[in-house]
Amino acid sequence: MNAHMLPIDHPRFRRVQAEIFTRRLVGDCMTHSCRMLDTGAVRIDACCQWGCDVDVAEREAILARSAQIGPLLRPEARAARWFDPEEELCPDYPSGRVVRTEVFEGACIFLAHDKRGCAIHRAALEGGWDLRGVKPAICRLFPLTYEGDALLIAEEYPEFSCSRTEGPTLYRITRDLLGELFGVDLVAQLDAAEARATRGGESARPMVRANR
Repeated sequence: MNAHMLPIDHPRFRRVQAEIFTRRLVGDCMTHSCRMLDTGAVRIDACCQWGCDVDVAEREAILARSAQIGPLLRPEARAARWFDPEEELCPDYPSGRVVRTEVFEGACIFLAHDKRGCAIHRAALEGGWDLRGVKPAICRLFPLTYEGDALLIAEEYPEFSCSRTEGPTLYRITRDLLGELFGVDLVAQLDAAEARATRGGESARPMVRANR
């Protein structure tokens, strides 16, 4: 997709892809039967099939919760390596270092359990603990992502059927999370950019997505 960028005035981000204010996403991933648009194949949790980048601090937080997460995984996944051991330098992440989750049987290893969705998220819901700082922020933010000083739509987004359904805009579905991760000043800048992008836009009501 050709990215139309809007300027914003924020210490972390200077540009935002305008389409986040107009492109839409299904409101609840867990009730959507996801298809790969190029093949028509049904693929549940399609956006998780390649694994994800994890800040090393998030990796340590996940491992600290292994007693709660591990029992949800199938035994062979529980015993497998959860992360690629090679760390990469990445200034876009808080610690400046990231690792990848392992891919297990064609999907992120944290999908290898008896229900749909992320085992980290499921463990938090079932155990009553806060997933913030544990479930990777880049997963919670999808289909938004960031690179350098730009807030962007992930390249994979148009590949999935959830991108072709009626629902909230990408910004509205991630607005509260963006505030949590980067602060209310960013939300104020994005609200103003939304108004410019949509010639008045939607009201700045908060919206929380349950599966983030």
